[in-house]
Amino acid sequence: MSVWLAPAKVNLTLMVGSRSASGLHPVRSLIQTIDWCDRLTVVEGEEDRLEIEGADLPDRGDNLVWKAVSALEKEAGVKRPPLRITLKKRLPVGAGLGGGSADAAAALIALGDLLGVSSEKLRIAAASIGSDVPAALLGGTVWAEGFGERVARLPGLSGFAVAVVVPPFPLLTSDVYRMWDDLSEPRGREFPSRYLPPALRRSTPIRNDLTPAALRLRPDLGDLVEAVAGQWERPVAMSGSGSSLFSFFVDAEEAAGAAREAEGLASAAVGAELFSHGPVPIEAVT
Repeated sequence: MSVWLAPAKVNLTLMVGSRSASGLHPVRSLIQTIDWCDRLTVVEGEEDRLEIEGADLPDRGDNLVWKAVSALEKEAGVKRPPLRITLKKRLPVGAGLGGGSADAAAALIALGDLLGVSSEKLRIAAASIGSDVPAALLGGTVWAEGFGERVARLPGLSGFAVAVVVPPFPLLTSDVYRMWDDLSEPRGREFPSRYLPPALRRSTPIRNDLTPAALRLRPDLGDLVEAVAGQWERPVAMSGSGSSLFSFFVDAEEAAGAAREAEGLASAAVGAELFSHGPVPIEAVT
């Protein structure tokens, strides 16, 4: 039996380009994994089975975990045993935190470990599953370009933590991008530099171009932005296509305190340290 942690991510920067002929939007994004994780357990079984705890998600072939298994089978060309997989969901769905992609990446690594598949084949399989999966596979501090398929791990960021607030409603990525197109491709507002941790003050501009579209779709997200920013006395940013919000704090203790202050404003609030890996065996961090 193997148990794997599948960490959430926040998009510190998400710069979006015009929709291509394929219907997809190229992006440039600075991504950081954090220590808020789903757990994926994989064991050999008598038949394929996926059990999901903590979320109402499909457990058949349209789940990203099974898509990852199928993609690796195809890429590696190896026969696998039946698998019994248990997914304990702690990350919210439709929140821009990459939980589904992290689960898929964890499934790739767990199965790759079981079958002895090379890291190169894992990377190829990841790119075929979804745009966020290659970055989730790498983890840590990652720069992503194109349609998510071009990724590079950067020297790890340090010196700060984040507090994350999750609204009581999800946002569909496709809806947010469609609204971004309808709004004539607005550019997100840059995060004020005086509120950035030193490690980010000389990096790429810290902004999210999808924020105006998310706010247009859900005006109540704007209300939450104002409420959380007022509570924390600092600006907040949106991760991915939303709906999660986050901001920067000196350390994990301060971030946890900020999360406690915001618990009454949202469905979930956590303080999180930066996580320097993608999916890892649970014993690697305990």
